[in-house]
Amino acid sequence: MMNINKGLLSILFILPGVLYAEINITSSLDSYEVELGDESIEIKRVQTPNAKLSGKYAQTNRNCPPFCVQPMEAAPGVKTVGIYELVNFMQTEYAVGEGILIDARTQKTYNAGTIPGSINISYNRINRKAGASEREIIDAMEMFGAKKLETGWDFSQAAELILWCNGNWCGLSPAAIRGLLAEGYPAEKLRYFRGGMEDWLHYGMPVFKASSIK
Repeated sequence: MMNINKGLLSILFILPGVLYAEINITSSLDSYEVELGDESIEIKRVQTPNAKLSGKYAQTNRNCPPFCVQPMEAAPGVKTVGIYELVNFMQTEYAVGEGILIDARTQKTYNAGTIPGSINISYNRINRKAGASEREIIDAMEMFGAKKLETGWDFSQAAELILWCNGNWCGLSPAAIRGLLAEGYPAEKLRYFRGGMEDWLHYGMPVFKASSIK
């Protein structure tokens, strides 16, 4: 009978007639949990080795404008992050209530599927040039933990934010970031997940439909 090292059992899974190593998120992380209200959602990559993107996120040709490649830097002082940093943020700042993950797309797109843990603050609710009202700005800032002063905002207790949208061809999260900066939000408290939903899906990460959040 074939002997298999017991230490390998935790990193192997079986498909019909084939033995595969488990597909981790990073070299030391196979999965993690995101708390959504009373629910706990497991973040784990798709384990099908030949899984591929389909639909609009597999598309290579988009009209520009409006779908033009965005600069690597959304704004001076705002750090651009990738999947690795996003995952770390979700396990640290987000997990202890000091960070917020923001889906800056429209509500309809958000409802169709989002990165688990994201809240929907559409770009046009936090950027005055895109049509945000004073009430929408105030509501958003207070949600983020900023304190209204007579002459502006106190951001000393404001949350760290990661903003994202559809991918590096999407200008919605950069527009949201510019709107926040215009209100005085500190650049060092903002991060730009430039790859957005496209990168999230490319790595086989799960999508959560807002309509299923209780």
